[in-house]
Amino acid sequence: MKQILQPISQDVIAEVQISYSSKTKSADRVKITRSHEAVNAFRSFWQNIEHVEYAYLLLLNRQNQILGRYFLAKGGMTGAVIDTRVIFQVALKANATSIMMAHNHPSGNLQPSDADRKITRQIKEAGSFLDIHLIDHIILTEESYLSFADEGLL
Repeated sequence: MKQILQPISQDVIAEVQISYSSKTKSADRVKITRSHEAVNAFRSFWQNIEHVEYAYLLLLNRQNQILGRYFLAKGGMTGAVIDTRVIFQVALKANATSIMMAHNHPSGNLQPSDADRKITRQIKEAGSFLDIHLIDHIILTEESYLSFADEGLL
């Protein structure tokens, strides 16, 4: 014998709303063609490079113009946890066709760690399924930077 189920109230199921808002005209968007341009863009809003690790994302359109930026993570002195799912949630929300990621090394060491290489690989692979390309992963220090793309590490 089957039990008759009570109808579910629409108040119990949350409505999901996704939004992205930009006041910048397409002609006024910053275009990224080289790693040093991306570094300049990241440094324009970066809080503090020498204290703890931060990770940010640049979201780009098909012309490599910046649609927006997103704060990904704040960590400790030796690492920050980056969730690949959050990266693509944000990229899809912004209708981005490519992304660039950056994080800082407070130690001043530009060498990518095994964790840096692993997350880069994961993001690149996940992006290939969604046709959202990881253009670069940049490690920033106070004085310099390392571009995974420039170094052939992507």
